[in-house]
Amino acid sequence: MHASRHRGRGGRPQGRGRSGWGPPRHGGGGRRRRGDVRSAILALLDERPMHGYEMIQTLEERTGGRWRPSAGSIYPTLQLLEDEGLVSADEVEGRKVFSLSDAGRKALEERAGQKLPWENGNDEEAPLQQLRAVAYQVGAAAMQVGQAGSEGQVRKAVELLTESRRRLYSLLAEE
Repeated sequence: MHASRHRGRGGRPQGRGRSGWGPPRHGGGGRRRRGDVRSAILALLDERPMHGYEMIQTLEERTGGRWRPSAGSIYPTLQLLEDEGLVSADEVEGRKVFSLSDAGRKALEERAGQKLPWENGNDEEAPLQQLRAVAYQVGAAAMQVGQAGSEGQVRKAVELLTESRRRLYSLLAEE
């Protein structure tokens, strides 16, 4: 399906990078279990009070972009933690800022010695994540050539991609 069919406000494609190709804007670094989001929030709030968007940014930064939890996973988890009495929220400059409660600190103590959620699996996932990221970038570049390139440039791009595909499959045939 052509990217222009799914344009949102301002003519930008919805749900993916600016070109309509590439990793999703939110959560693009791989999915995590709900428990990871929960543990990550508690660990971040142990450092200092934060608002939800700041948590999303911090997790993305700490994982080098491999994990950017969506607002749809952060905010419901914050509400659940607040309902459980593990965090509390205060209005600060028009934003809801969350802090760890005493019960939240106790819950964190029970996890003492365990890896932080943003550390889990990063070493093992890094090559695969890099491959995915580069594949999306190649796809985006190919679509740009298709949209803005001359007929000759498009033909050359097809040749390059065909050769790249053959070479990738040859990797699997190596011992």
